[in-house]
Formats: sequence, C-alpha cells, structure tokens
Amino acid sequence: MTEKGEAPPVVEPRPDERPTDVTLRALLQRIGQQEILAELGVTALQGATFEELLSETARQAARGLRADFCKVLEFLPGENRFLVRAGVGWNAGVVGVATVGADTESPAGFALRTGKAVISNHLGNEERFRTPEILAAHGVKRAMNVILQGDGKPFGVLEVDSRSDDDFVEHDLAFLQGAANILGMAIERERYERFLKAAVDRHEVLLQEINHRVKNSLALVTSMLRLQAREDDDPRVAERLAEASARVNAVARAHERLYQGDDVRTLDLGVYVEQVCKDLDEAVSQLDVQIDADRGIVVATDRAVSSALIVAELITNAAKYAYKGAAKGKVFVRVTLSGDRVLLTVRDEGSGLPHDFDFQKGTSLGMRIITAFTQQLGGEVKMKRLSPGTEFTVALPADHQP
Repeated sequence: MTEKGEAPPVVEPRPDERPTDVTLRALLQRIGQQEILAELGVTALQGATFEELLSETARQAARGLRADFCKVLEFLPGENRFLVRAGVGWNAGVVGVATVGADTESPAGFALRTGKAVISNHLGNEERFRTPEILAAHGVKRAMNVILQGDGKPFGVLEVDSRSDDDFVEHDLAFLQGAANILGMAIERERYERFLKAAVDRHEVLLQEINHRVKNSLALVTSMLRLQAREDDDPRVAERLAEASARVNAVARAHERLYQGDDVRTLDLGVYVEQVCKDLDEAVSQLDVQIDADRGIVVATDRAVSSALIVAELITNAAKYAYKGAAKGKVFVRVTLSGDRVLLTVRDEGSGLPHDFDFQKGTSLGMRIITAFTQQLGGEVKMKRLSPGTEFTVALPADHQP
C-alpha cells in the first residue's frame, strides 16, 4: 500500500501489451477501484465531516479513474445552476465559487434532467449538449456524470473530467456511481441531522426512525454485495466483496440495536459484538465462532461500532490465514472489562502467522482498519503466538459506564 494507507495506484494499460496483459491490468484497476470505495466507506465511518467527505470523494474518484479533474456539483433550484461545492485539479477561484448551468445544454444538467448517468468521451463532437466554459478553459476532452441522491431528491451531480484521449467505459461508470452512493448516504445523513436540530421535541423518535431506515438500507447493500460475490468469477474480487459485506453488516447491526433501544447515544458492547460474531459465524461456513461477552459494558455508539469492526476484521483474518485451506476452524472471542480498560480478545487454533509477520506494518485493508480504529479509540493491540494458533488482544479505554 502507498503512503497514508491508500490503495495501490490504478494502473493504465500500455499500447504494446498483449491482450492477457491488458486483461490483468484491467482486473488490477477494478480491484484498485474497489479498495478506493472501501477507503471512502471507512472515511465516512470514522466520522469525517461532511465537507471533508465531499473533498475526499472528489480526490479519490479522480484518482480511481486516472482523471485530471473531479467536482461535486450541488444543484441550486432557485437559480437553476450548479455550485462547484468541492473538487480537485481546478484552478484557484473555482471550488466554492464557480457555477455551471443546470439545463440540458450541459453534461451535468443533461444527467440531472434525464436522471441518467452520462459518458461523453468526445466533448468536442457532442450533439447532446455544449461544453461548459469551465471545462473548455481547463482543456477537458471527456467527462462522466452520475446523479448524487440525497433524502429522496437529487443533491446534484458527481462529475469526473479528463484532458486525455482515452475513453471512459461502463466499469468506470460503476465505480463512479459507487462513490456517489457512499457520498449520497452522507448527504442524506447530513440533511437529517440538520432537520433533527430544528425538531428538538421529536428528536428521539426521529433518530430511531433514521436508524431503522439506515439499518434497512445497509442490509440491502449487504445483500447486494453478497450476491455479487457469489456471481463474480474472479475469486479475489469475490473475496473482497464478501469482506466489504461483513463490514457493512456490522454497522447495520449497530443501527438495528439503536432503533430498538431507548438511548441512541450508547450501546451495550458485549451484546452488540455477540450479534456481529453470530452473523459472521453464519456467513463464513469455514468458521465456528464462539463468543464470551460480558454484559453491561456500555460505550458510546461510535466507539462500539469501531470496536465491533476491529473484532470482525480479526475474525476475517483468522479465516483467511489461520485456517486457509481447512474445512473448519474455531475462533474464540471474548469481551471483558478489566479495570478501566475494555479487552477484545480473538484467538484461533490455526497454523499460526509467519515468524516475520508484524501486524503494525500490515498493508492489507483489514490490518489497516484494525490499526486505524485502535489508534482512533486510544487503545493498543498485542499479538501472542500460541501452540497452536494466535491470539490478538485489543485494549481500549472504557469511556462510558452506567
């Protein structure tokens, strides 16, 4: 992985490559794009502000498509124009200031009005719409637009632009739509939050309803990822989709408990982690997950979600490495309170890790999630080699007790 925990650079085929080389590079590009979407999801889960997520989405979308520019266009109904709310690659004075027409004579306006994604690989020859001045001034030759949904109506458009003569393809459109969907969920959340602040008397009921809707939406995403994983012919892509499904499902379980409870600010960590472990036990037939969790360890909701994701990643790692090739393997999970620390322990009886393995230097997305969330929670991870197996213990501050 590259600096700052980023996914590998998306590679571009060379003109002299054989078809098999081009296919491999295209596959690597698709995998790189999937990792970028996972990174964006992690950024959203880690509590990035709305403005930070807008900027990060623009940056990562441009990177994933090898494009020079990307912008988030917010629709201004009263003016029938788009505001360049966030972006990357543009000259000074564009982001936060410049506007683009929202009529069907512009690529973004055409996408918004027709409700369909737009790919234009030859703007100079377009007959559907004109080339906006902002694109012409930056030498843009091709553009791709997808709708940004939010709270039942379009927030605007996510647009990627490039100076190169290459073509955007349908796979690129799927990646851009995935980035827009993640951002769309954040847009919906942000709008709900603003509404809730103005409805103090009803905020508890509304929060429960939001958690119910988010849980249902995330459950739908989980089902779609699992279906895609089963249908994908490439085992590497299928494996990544299955891992993404487990992460989304862990968050969905948190929202399920929130809308069923009276307090949306906290969760019983033991009960929550136990449910996540049961889901993993059912989803991964290779594993027999046994959970021993203390009750009454009440922590803030965001800390509970991060803690559960750490446990889920450690269980997934056990399936991938400890029991690789095995028909069945046991994983033992414990959640306990020791003084002012919460201990999350995940142990397996597998073949063990390589002697030179250093989890603090791990480059996989799973290890980076474990490290990032542990640091965010102010905790530490310890690894112990057993005979047989490996044990990971994550010690976290107990930030909230009843």
